[in-house]
Parts: sequence; C-alpha cells; structure tokens
Amino acid sequence: MERRGSEVHLSEDEARGGSTPHILRFVLIISLALAIVAMSAVWITGALTGGGEDEATADQPAMAQDAPAGQP
Repeated sequence: MERRGSEVHLSEDEARGGSTPHILRFVLIISLALAIVAMSAVWITGALTGGGEDEATADQPAMAQDAPAGQP
C-alpha cells in the first residue's frame, strides 16, 4: 500500500484480498467439455438405435390417407 497525499494506491493482489487461482476458468472448461460429451453420446446412441422408420426416401412416395366419413 502506498500513500500519495490523500490517495491510497494498492496493488491488484492487495485490492482483491488475495491471489486469483483461475479455478473458475477450469470449472467452466470442464463443464463445457462434459456437456459436449453427454450431448454427443445422446445423439450418437439415438442415431444408432433409431430404425430409420421416420425417414422417407425417393423410393417411398408419400400416400394420402383418407379419413373416414364424418371425421375431420
């Protein structure tokens, strides 16, 4: 701490009350990596186990289904 007249000048560590270990940066990076891995696992397992019955191809033309009389 240094005094210049009525002003007090502090270093960064003195003003913060300690050092900054950058732990928050590591927590955010690890959390982001885990979220990416989890979302990729869900996407990949869904793609592998999905039978593909939802997909239409050019070989399968769309067919209109007629509703029974009296129903919208």
